[in-house]
Amino acid sequence: MSVPILSGTRLKLRSLLPADLDFVHSMLSDPEMMKHYPKCYSRDEAKTWIEQNQQRYESDGCGFWIAELPDGTPVGQMGLLMQHVEGFVEPEVAYLVSREYWRQGYAKEMALAIRDWAMDELGHAQVISLIRPSNLPSQGVARSIGMTPWKVTRYKGLEHLVLRIRRVDREKTNDSV
Repeated sequence: MSVPILSGTRLKLRSLLPADLDFVHSMLSDPEMMKHYPKCYSRDEAKTWIEQNQQRYESDGCGFWIAELPDGTPVGQMGLLMQHVEGFVEPEVAYLVSREYWRQGYAKEMALAIRDWAMDELGHAQVISLIRPSNLPSQGVARSIGMTPWKVTRYKGLEHLVLRIRRVDREKTNDSV
């Protein structure tokens, strides 16, 4: 059992645990879920994914977390990732929702909570999302929390659209959780 990191209206976020391997692997090995990633992940790679996020918790204080319903049912992985983009460390609002929970508003709900936590509690002046140009649903989530296209970059060898929202722009829209 892990202590909740953040809570939304319907979801809470908690640390990834070794016991989450079956769920994480089911997401990362699903070709439809991973079509905007370079590849699907093996079970061993999913285990490494969990371990890398646990290391992020130690080094960055954040990472991908499990998003779950009040009854403990996991619906995805969401979090704040400290990403190296063009020589700068940028806080990324990241979300990966299990296919059976797509189009239910879960990504937007927690992306808003993560965005506001990053700005209000951690003091970040802006947050970004790195999204492949072909991933229109993820771009829609980013736009729904006030992000706008900022630039295009190569990240991990692939073209990504960088969407962002600055704290000052969020305050203008008065769209906080």
